[in-house]
Amino acid sequence: MHNTAIYTLTSELHDEAAVGAVTQEFLGSLGIEYDLRGSDYADYGSHALSIIYVRTGGTEGIFRRLLPTLQAQSARPFYLLTSGKSNSLAASMEILSFLRQRNLKGEIIHGSADYISRRLHLLEQAEAARRRLHGTRLGVIGEPSDWLISSHADYAQVQQRLGIELVDVPMQELLDTLKAQGIEATDSTDTTDTTDSEYPKTIQQSVPGALRIYEALKAVVTRHRLQGFTLRCFDLLTAVRNTGCLALAKLNAEGYVAGCEGDAPAMLTMMIVRSLTGISGFQANPSSINPETGEIIFAHCTIPFDMVERYELDTHFESGIGVGIRGYMKEGPVTIFKVSGDLSRHFIAEGLLERNQSKPDLCRTQQVIRLTDSAQASYFLTNPIGNHHIILPGHHRELLEQICSA
Repeated sequence: MHNTAIYTLTSELHDEAAVGAVTQEFLGSLGIEYDLRGSDYADYGSHALSIIYVRTGGTEGIFRRLLPTLQAQSARPFYLLTSGKSNSLAASMEILSFLRQRNLKGEIIHGSADYISRRLHLLEQAEAARRRLHGTRLGVIGEPSDWLISSHADYAQVQQRLGIELVDVPMQELLDTLKAQGIEATDSTDTTDTTDSEYPKTIQQSVPGALRIYEALKAVVTRHRLQGFTLRCFDLLTAVRNTGCLALAKLNAEGYVAGCEGDAPAMLTMMIVRSLTGISGFQANPSSINPETGEIIFAHCTIPFDMVERYELDTHFESGIGVGIRGYMKEGPVTIFKVSGDLSRHFIAEGLLERNQSKPDLCRTQQVIRLTDSAQASYFLTNPIGNHHIILPGHHRELLEQICSA
């Protein structure tokens, strides 16, 4: 079944044969795949994207009568497609005005065949992503780290707007799972060498414990039927003298969303990114900003393995213990994205990853990014959404804006 369904609105005053010929020519010019459902709205809302093709004028009353049924079947915005022929654009404008008076969302899709085709493809991608998000369960393992005083989520808003259920998982459950697997605070002295000899012995000794954290997290994910989580990871430094950096890098690469420091808004941002693009997303915070040039250094001690061309193991930066990841992502276009915990705000900026660096005084994965619009650098200094932001390869502003605004 095609993901886009097109329903029609036609005035009885117009000759069906003539209108049908125009319909065939117009839809054929778009070059898209769709199910043409005609005037039967019985399954309206069952496809990823439902489009109402206003074929003629004089259809405003028909739509008004249909509206209660359509609202009962779908809560999504109304997308009104029009060729502009037979007064269809005028009718679409009257219908959209009617919707706006009732605080209902809608959009008229009108323009060249190329514009309409691109717009419908974008809408289909965004609506399909929303369906993937609906019913998702994401875990908050431990509370947000103490320093994340603004990075909490509104569980009710997240459920209502995205259909995502946030599940609190006590940190003690993870620690108990680790204990059951035999990892204690003394695990950092394990002399088992599981890495290449190029790494210092302290890192080699920490890898087995880091891998057991990975196994324990995977057990928690399975137990709670989670598609992703954010972890209060710094508690592991004192509890087992190791880090979650390796575990998060592996789990993200396996298709889960795995975030750091109990940052729920960052986790939600990563989940939106994955649903839209299939990309994991790199959670990092700015370390320095040049507001005049738009150059920003982002850094963190882990990055998904499926986002890098190569990586090295190091210690965790702040503590100097455990296993951190220094990943090298391919240079080129990137997008920086973040949503707030109540989904009322978002930030999107496109830029260029100019280089990866490995300075010793920063978190291990370091990216030097220059914003396409240097003026957007002021956001970080005047009105940021927390400190962590999500970086993904490629330019995705238009697609991200669509899912955030609709």
